[in-house]
Amino acid sequence: MIFILIGGVVVLISVLVGVFLFVVKRNNHKLKSTSNHATNLANDLKSERERSEIIVNAIDDGVMLIDKDRVIRLFNPGAATITGWPSEEATSIDYRSVLRFINEKGEEMPLDQNAVEKGIVNVTPFRDNEANIVSRSGKAIPLSISVSPLTGRNGQSEGAVAIFRDVTNERNEEKQRAEFISTASHEMRTPVAAIEGYLALALNDKVAKVDSKAREYLEKAHSSTQHLGSLFQDLLTAAKTEDGRLTSHPTAVEMGQLLQEIVEGLRFSAEKKNMIVEYVIGSSGTTTTNATAGQRVIRPLYFVHVDPERLREVITNLFDNAIKYSDQGKISVGLTGDEKVVQFRIADQGQGIPSEDVPHLFQKFYRVDSTATRTIGGTGLGLFICRKIIELYGGKIWVESQLGKGSTFFINLPRLSTAQANSVLAQSSGPSISLPTRT
Repeated sequence: MIFILIGGVVVLISVLVGVFLFVVKRNNHKLKSTSNHATNLANDLKSERERSEIIVNAIDDGVMLIDKDRVIRLFNPGAATITGWPSEEATSIDYRSVLRFINEKGEEMPLDQNAVEKGIVNVTPFRDNEANIVSRSGKAIPLSISVSPLTGRNGQSEGAVAIFRDVTNERNEEKQRAEFISTASHEMRTPVAAIEGYLALALNDKVAKVDSKAREYLEKAHSSTQHLGSLFQDLLTAAKTEDGRLTSHPTAVEMGQLLQEIVEGLRFSAEKKNMIVEYVIGSSGTTTTNATAGQRVIRPLYFVHVDPERLREVITNLFDNAIKYSDQGKISVGLTGDEKVVQFRIADQGQGIPSEDVPHLFQKFYRVDSTATRTIGGTGLGLFICRKIIELYGGKIWVESQLGKGSTFFINLPRLSTAQANSVLAQSSGPSISLPTRT
């Protein structure tokens, strides 16, 4: 019995030792396997990082990584070349010391208006093709900059990636093109005006006698000449808006009165197409239509600081487009606002604009390419000029549209109180407005 027990214990111990050795061996194999996997992963990550660094350092565009404290964490050689700041000096300092944004007059821009800050604060991608900065040596550098915010799991901003490019050559080329267009348009307007004048005389029964067939040809020639003159005028205006030569004499303007005057003047062109014109004032919805035009209504006062003639150009252009691209229905002109903003809109029930065209609508020479609009004449400059004029007064213009249901163009302008309007008029030696203050 004793020998049997001892033998059993020996066998049990042998089995346990065998199991232990097997487990140890297997775990050693796992440790080695895990270690090899970690080593390979680290090598892959290192290789991926090196490849990323090669790409970032090879491109000419500036690439800058900013953390939530506005500190630069990455600054590639392209950024160093554009700004004049060596990468080792720019890294770990506030980006605002490196990218000093200025306006077209060379004045430093308010912090909340630069592209990087807008991207970080609003937590939305932001692009500015007309930015300017001051390099380390004090030279003004025109930039095209794109900012992509970085967000954490809670959706809060954790910084941003800014990619920017020196567009000095592009700006100079654009300036030369604008100067050529301006000069050519100005020079060609004179002979075109003369041709238009002679054609008008030929069509005047008191000056010349022509048969019906000749009159038909002359009328077509006169219409084409007027269109050509309009094209030259648009080209000239567009060039002036870009190089700062557009004449502007801003004053305090009460938008309700100006809009009503313009709408009454344009109402006839809509009625020729049997279209109704509606003018809605204020958030209360006070309305004047064809039947109630001329009636006096109690309404808020919406003052803005603009050149009334320039604003008239914008409203007329939008109104004409509403008529041009509508075959029937109603054109609604609305005016409202709050303490800071005056907003007016022009809505139609026409063809509408394809969604893919909307982002490009206010670009120079852009026209919607569709069967419905291809036969309608135009220069492709009207909305571009509208945008430039509205931006001249610190405003914003945009459109909302549904294909086949119509479009609504919105314009926001900074609002003046009655006291501010009186102050502006006093400074320009104009008459004051004896009205109760309303905001």
